[in-house]
Amino acid sequence: MTPAHVLAGVSFGCCSPENLGQLRTLNKAIFPINYSERMYQEILACGDVSQLAFHSGSLVGAIGCRLENTPEGIKMYIMTLGVLAPYRDQGIGSALLMRSLAVLRDLPEVVEAYLHVQTSNEEAIRFYQRFGFEAAETVRNYYRRLDPPDAVLLRKVFAPGVADHASGYGATAPAEGGGAQSSGCSAGDGG
Repeated sequence: MTPAHVLAGVSFGCCSPENLGQLRTLNKAIFPINYSERMYQEILACGDVSQLAFHSGSLVGAIGCRLENTPEGIKMYIMTLGVLAPYRDQGIGSALLMRSLAVLRDLPEVVEAYLHVQTSNEEAIRFYQRFGFEAAETVRNYYRRLDPPDAVLLRKVFAPGVADHASGYGATAPAEGGGAQSSGCSAGDGG
């Protein structure tokens, strides 16, 4: 799935050991947090669920996820979703989220996708709500080094036994097409 308004020349792929260094560099440029090596290994371990966006061969955006086994079933946690500033507002972030959620169609055992967003980041909260995420609760002092330190827990719960999670995606999600190219992302395919 790719929104129709994605910048021409954007291609998508999956995270691999070969492009993990590029992902580290991208995250350092976008986020005020230094992520651990463990997080990057979790991104690699979840396979196609994490997605990368390239423009003219350079990494410009990424969604990093992990899959968690819980008593309720497997949950996808979105650890990061970011796009370099010059490439924002061009559909890349939406495309990354849509592609990551679309992978779940082949994983009907995934019962939920969720993430934390800083309470002051109203734009990000609205972004996820357009894709069917709902605010579940406010987690006090979630961020140790950010101000404000509180986070909103956003959740998208999938119907039990429904293999096609796409039916629950936001009605505002554009149809596939536009100038983006896609990689099917299988083991070893790094975009």
